[in-house]
Amino acid sequence: MENLDGIARLQEIVARLRAPDGCPWDREQTHSTLRPMLVEECYEVIDAIERSDDVNLREELGDLLLHVVMHAQMGSERGAFSMEEIAATVCEKMIRRHPHVFGDKLASDSEAVLRQWEQIKRAEKGDSSGILDHLAGALPALLKAQTVQKKAARVGFDWPDVEPVFGKFAEEVAEVREAIAEGDAASLEAEIGDLLFTAVNLARKLGVDAETALAGSTSRFISRFQGIERELQIAGRKVEDTPLEELDRIWEKVKSV
Repeated sequence: MENLDGIARLQEIVARLRAPDGCPWDREQTHSTLRPMLVEECYEVIDAIERSDDVNLREELGDLLLHVVMHAQMGSERGAFSMEEIAATVCEKMIRRHPHVFGDKLASDSEAVLRQWEQIKRAEKGDSSGILDHLAGALPALLKAQTVQKKAARVGFDWPDVEPVFGKFAEEVAEVREAIAEGDAASLEAEIGDLLFTAVNLARKLGVDAETALAGSTSRFISRFQGIERELQIAGRKVEDTPLEELDRIWEKVKSV
C-alpha cells in the first residue's frame, strides 16, 4: 500500500475498513447515514476558507475527499458505480460544458460562460427541462433563493439595475406592516418570506453573497453579545437582570472597540 499514490491509497484504506473483517462502524454506514456528516464536513471546509487557514483547509478537504471515496466504495459494492466512473463522468461533463475551451465556441466573459453552461445543462436534461427544474431540494432556503434568482437572471428575468429593488424592498416592508395590522399569521409568514427574498435580490444586485453577509452579521452579533456578557460578568451581574437601556449602552461600547 505504501507504493500507491494518495487517492489510490485512500481507496485501499476505505475498502479495507468496509471489508467483512474491517471496522464495525465503517461497515454499518450507508449513503443515508453519512449524509449529516457530509454536510458538516462541507461547513468545516467553508470555515477554514473563511479563516484563510491553509493547514486546516488541507485537512478538511481530506475529510471531504474521504466522504467521496466512502460513497464510491458503497456504490462499487452495490455494482452501481465506481470511483473511476465518478471521475470519468465529471471529466466528460467539464469538457462538454466548456466548449469555449475544449471546442470551437466563444465566451468572452464569465456571464457568457454561465449562460452557456445553463443552456448546455438544460439540453442534457431534455428539451422540456425548465430553467428552475432540477434544483437540489435539500438546499438551505437562503442559498436556494440566491440560486433561483441567479438562474432567472441568466435568461434575462431580472431587475435592470439596483434602484427598483430598493422600491420593491420598501413595498415588502409595507406589506409586512399590513399583515401585522390584520393579525393574519399565514399572511405575515408569506410577507416576511417575500421581504427576505427581496433582501437576497438586493444583495445579489450589489454583488454581495447573501449567505456570507448573513453569516458575517451573525458572527458579529455573537461576538458583541459575548462582550456584553463579559462586561456584566466582571461586575457580577447577568444579562437577564440588566435593563435594556444599559444593555444597549454596553452594546454600543463593545461595538466601537
